[in-house]
Amino acid sequence: MLHMPKYEKIWMGVGIGALCVFLLVTGILSFSMDLNPACGMKTTNKPENIGLAPPFDKPGLEQIGPNEYRATIISYVFGYTPNTITVPKGAKVHFLITSKDVVHGFNIPGTPTNMMIIPGHIAEYTQTFKTPGEYMYLCHEYCGAGHQVMYGKLVVEDKI
Repeated sequence: MLHMPKYEKIWMGVGIGALCVFLLVTGILSFSMDLNPACGMKTTNKPENIGLAPPFDKPGLEQIGPNEYRATIISYVFGYTPNTITVPKGAKVHFLITSKDVVHGFNIPGTPTNMMIIPGHIAEYTQTFKTPGEYMYLCHEYCGAGHQVMYGKLVVEDKI
């Protein structure tokens, strides 16, 4: 049997206890804040066909229900189509995003909207915007020399 000094056992217990508390707090916060792993990429499309087949043949915002919208977005080197989206306050927005060239990111700071956009994969995420204002969406995956200019704007208005 391995003999460990008393203080080693105490510090080992403190370390294991701290790890357990960290994992528990992280798990509870992720469920309470509705944080999920990177978007569920359930469907795929050939990158060379992006823009030819629905829904990416007509990127933009489409109302699909009362105060419910689908934002179909194409990311490409240093830009998004559409670059500006306007929705009413309280709108539930279903994002469908894909890339036609390289890996990009889609992040709306201050919200849990955070996706990795992989060429040929369709990333989906739903977010409800309850506070009016302007929200920037930006690429947070380095995609080349002009990466810093890859952003767009989501405008949440009291009424449209």
